[in-house]
Amino acid sequence: MAFVTDVSRCTDDPDFYDLTVARHSNYLAGESGVVAIHNTGSNFSHIRAEGEPLSGGGKSSGLMSFLKVGDRAAGAIKSGGTTRRAAKMVILDVDHPDIETFVNWKANEEDKVRALVAAGYDSDFNGEAYATVSGQNSNNSVRLSNEFVQAVLDDADWDLTARTDGRVMKTLKARSLWRQIAEAAWKCADPGVQFDTTIQEWHTSPAGGRIRATNPCSEYVFLDNTACNLASLNLVAFERADGTFDLDAYRHAIRLWTIVLEVSVTMAHFPSKEIAQGSYDYRTLGLGYANLGSLLMRDGIAYDSDEARAIAGALTAVLTGYAYATSAEMAQALGPFPKFDENRDAMLRVMRNHRRAAYGADQDEFDGVSHHVVGIDQALCPPDMLEEAHTAWDLAVALGETHGYRNAQSSCLAPTGTIGLQMDCDTTGVEPDFALVKFKKLAGGGYFKIANQSIAPALHRLGYDHHQVDQILEYVIGTMNLYRAPHVNTATLIAKGFTADDIAKIEAVLPGVFDLRFAFNQWTLGEETMRRLGFTSEQYNAPSFNMLKALGFTDADIRQANDHICGRQTIEGAPHLRDEHLPVFDTANKNGRIGERFIHHAGHIKMMAAAQPFISGAISKTTNVPNEITVDEIEEIYRLSWELGLKAMALYRDGSKASQPLSAKSDDGVSEEEDEGLEDALATERELVTTGHTTIHAGMFRPGISPSEAYCDLPRPRFLLPGRRAGYTQEARVGGHKLFMRTGEYDDGSLGELFLDLAKEGATLRGILSCFAIAVSKGLQYGVPLEEFVDTFTFQTFEPRGMVEGHPNIKMANSIVDYVFRALGVEYLHRDELAQVPPDRSADLPEPPKGIAVDAGVQLGLEEATMEGDIDAQMAAARFVDAADEDIDDLPRGQSTAAVTVAPAPVASHRAVTSADVQTAAVQQALADKMGDAPLCDTCGHITVRNGSCYRCLNCGDSKGCS
Repeated sequence: MAFVTDVSRCTDDPDFYDLTVARHSNYLAGESGVVAIHNTGSNFSHIRAEGEPLSGGGKSSGLMSFLKVGDRAAGAIKSGGTTRRAAKMVILDVDHPDIETFVNWKANEEDKVRALVAAGYDSDFNGEAYATVSGQNSNNSVRLSNEFVQAVLDDADWDLTARTDGRVMKTLKARSLWRQIAEAAWKCADPGVQFDTTIQEWHTSPAGGRIRATNPCSEYVFLDNTACNLASLNLVAFERADGTFDLDAYRHAIRLWTIVLEVSVTMAHFPSKEIAQGSYDYRTLGLGYANLGSLLMRDGIAYDSDEARAIAGALTAVLTGYAYATSAEMAQALGPFPKFDENRDAMLRVMRNHRRAAYGADQDEFDGVSHHVVGIDQALCPPDMLEEAHTAWDLAVALGETHGYRNAQSSCLAPTGTIGLQMDCDTTGVEPDFALVKFKKLAGGGYFKIANQSIAPALHRLGYDHHQVDQILEYVIGTMNLYRAPHVNTATLIAKGFTADDIAKIEAVLPGVFDLRFAFNQWTLGEETMRRLGFTSEQYNAPSFNMLKALGFTDADIRQANDHICGRQTIEGAPHLRDEHLPVFDTANKNGRIGERFIHHAGHIKMMAAAQPFISGAISKTTNVPNEITVDEIEEIYRLSWELGLKAMALYRDGSKASQPLSAKSDDGVSEEEDEGLEDALATERELVTTGHTTIHAGMFRPGISPSEAYCDLPRPRFLLPGRRAGYTQEARVGGHKLFMRTGEYDDGSLGELFLDLAKEGATLRGILSCFAIAVSKGLQYGVPLEEFVDTFTFQTFEPRGMVEGHPNIKMANSIVDYVFRALGVEYLHRDELAQVPPDRSADLPEPPKGIAVDAGVQLGLEEATMEGDIDAQMAAARFVDAADEDIDDLPRGQSTAAVTVAPAPVASHRAVTSADVQTAAVQQALADKMGDAPLCDTCGHITVRNGSCYRCLNCGDSKGCS
C-alpha cells in the first residue's frame, strides 16, 4: 500500500516554538509519515526556513534540522514489523528558502562518505561510514512549477519566499538552481524532480486541495492523507501462442481487478484516522501492469521505437479506460466516491483529456493542459488495440457523465519488483529488460544461467527458423559442453592426462558456470585428480590458481573456448542475426564482455511519455544512465521529461555513490568483466551406505523401490551417542524471537543430536520445534548426512525471520529453521558461504604465502579481510582469478612485467577460498556489472538490482520500495 501524508502548515505551538508544526510529539512519532509507515511520501514545504522569526522570540533552525531527525528515526525504525527500513519520500517546493541546502544535502553527505572511505572505513551502505552521515533513508525530490522551468529557459531570476508571511528571502538565477539540481543528481542520484503544474493539470479532485506529494517511488500521486492499494497484471500472460494479444482476456482481468481493489478499500486497515478518512472519501486505486519490455521483445519490436510506444500507449489506455468504466458501473450500483460531486467538472475534464489522447488529438484540443501530450500514434498502433482503446475511453467518459465514478483514481505503474518475481516476469513495470542472460537460484543452493525467455519467441517472430534460433541462443549462452570446442575439448584434455571420469565431472558443471575457469578446479575434479595431473596442494589451493593456464592453454585459447562453451552473454555478433534486428534485443545495460548496445536515456523517457497520458497517477521508473554522462545531459533529461508531460523523473548515474560493494572494474583499472563466471557448487552425495555386512550402493535401485524393500530383513543401524558427550549451546534472536540451540556430538566431533527451545512462545510452536529437533536427531543417528539436512532446510522462508542477534556469523535468516541449519552448516561442515560474516579459521590453516608469482614476475597479495556487513571476503576469490589471468598486453606501454607488483594489503584474517566463495562472488560480480552500487538485500543478503526508484532482490523477491 502506498501512502501520501501531510505535514501541517506553519503554526505557533506554545509548547515547542521551533518545530513549527502542530502536535510535535506526534510528528516525531510518525503521525506525519516521517518515520513509521512504510512507503510514505510527504511535502515539507510548510515548515519554516532557517532564520525565519518565531512569535515567541528567536529564529527557526530551519527545515534541515527536522529532516535529519526524521532521517535518523527512519533508519532506526523498521517498517511494518519487517526487516525493511522505513521507505519515505521527502519533497520540497522549489521556492522554499532552504531549497539549495536541501538539493545539495545528499551530495555533501556523499563527499563525507568518500573522505571516510579514503581513510579506511567500510564503504558498504550498512557500514560505519554511511552510519555517520545523514540523508540516507529517503528519496528526495524537488517540486518544479512551469514558472520555474520557464525562468530557467529565459535565464530569469527566481525568488525564494518565507513560509510565514510570503516575503522574498533570497533571489537567485533560476539556471543556477537548475544546475545545482542536475549536479547533485549527477553526484548521488538525488534529488529527483516532480513537475507540479503537470500534476495539478491532471488532478481529478482539485476541490480537495493541491496534490503536494507522492509515495517514495512516485507512482501514487494524490492528496495528502490518502492511501492506495496496488495491483499489476502480467502482460505476457495475455499473449496467445500465435503471438497475438488476447484483448478480451485483458479487458476481463482489468474489470475483475478493479472490483477487487475497490473491495480492498473497504476492507483495508490504515495507520491513522486521517488516512482512513481520506482513503474512504476518494477511494483511489492503483491498477497497473508488468512485463511490458518482455512483451515487446517477444513480438520482435524494439523497446526504443515508435511502434513500441504506440503499443504501450494503447495497452495503458485500455487499462485505465476500462478501469474507469468499471468504476462508473460500480458508482451506478453503490454511488460515486463521497467527494465526487464537488469535483465532478474537474474530473470529467481530465477524463475527456484521456479520451482525446487515445484518439491522438491535436494539442490545442486538450482542455487545461499546458504541456505536449503524447497521444497514441493512430498509424503505427495495431488496429485491434487502437479500436479497444477508443472503445474503453468512449465507455469510460459516457458512463462517468451519467453515473460518476466510484474511484478518484484507477491506475498507476508501480515498479512491481516483488510481485513481478512471483508472476515470473522477465521485466518489471514499464522497464526494459536489464540483461539477456539471467541468474536463476536453485532450490538447494547454487545458480544456473538461462537466456532471457523472450529471445527465442522474438527470433521466431522475426522469421528465423529453428536451426538459426538454436545457433543464436548457443552464441548467447554457449554449448555448455566440451564437444567440438576450440582448444579446450575432450581430445586436448585427454592428451593432457584427463580421464573419462574427469571429463564427465567437468561436463556436469558446465551448465552452471559463466566462465570456463570455474569448471576447472579441485572442487570439480577432486584433489586426487589434481595431484595426478601434477599440481601440488599449494598450487591448486592458491586463490589465483588458473588451472587452464597451468595446463598450457594461452589466454586466447581460453577466451575462444569460453565464448564457445559459456557463451558471449550478448546477442551482438550472433550468426544469422541481421543488423536491423539488433535493437529488438537492446536492454537497459550493456551485455557480456563484448556487448556495446544499450537503450539510450531518451528511449526510457519517450516510453514513459507514451504511457503517462493514460495513467491516473504516475510511473515509477528510474532512468539509468552511464557513468560518463555529463551534467549538461542530465539537465537535458529533466527538460525533455517536462516537455513530454511526465509527472516525475528520477535518474541514476552508474557508480555515482560511494556505496559500491562491487564494481565492474578492479582497483587497478583492469576490467573484471571476464570474471563473471561462477562454479555450481553441488554437494557430493555419499556413494555407499553400509548396513551390517551388506553394502548398498546409491543409485542402484529403480524409482519406486522403498527403503523397507531395499533393506529386506537387515537391521538398520543406529549410531548412539556416548552417555557423556560434548556439544555447545547457542543463544540467539531471530526476528526478535529468542532461541536456544543445543547440540550433542560424537567423539569425533560430528553432530549427533539437536535440541531447540524458544524462550517465550506458545506451547504449540515450542512443541513443533522440539519435535522437529527430535526428528532431525533421529535422522542423524540413523545415518542421514548433515549435508542433506543443511541443503534441504536452508533458505526455507516463513515468519519469524529477519535480523539475527547473538550469533557471531549468521546475521540474517529467512526463518528459524533457516537460521538453525545455517549455524550447523557453518559449525560442523565449514559451509562458510551460509554465513553473512564468515568465521576466522586462520587457527586451523597454515599461514598463506605473502605473494604468488604469476607469469613474468607479476605478484599477487592476498587481500581477503573478514568484514562484518560486507562481501569483501567473498569478492577476493573473483578478484584474484582475474588478476592471475590479466593479459600482458593490458600493461601500460613501456612497462616491463617484472616491474608490476600488487603489494599485499594488511590482512585481518585468512581463510581458504571455497567453491561457494567463488560462486557467490561471480554471481555478485556479474550483477554488479549491471547495477553499479546496488545494496545488499536486507532479507537474504543477495545483491539487488535497480527497480523504479528502489531496488529489488532477484533471489528472494524482496523490494526496498514498492511491491
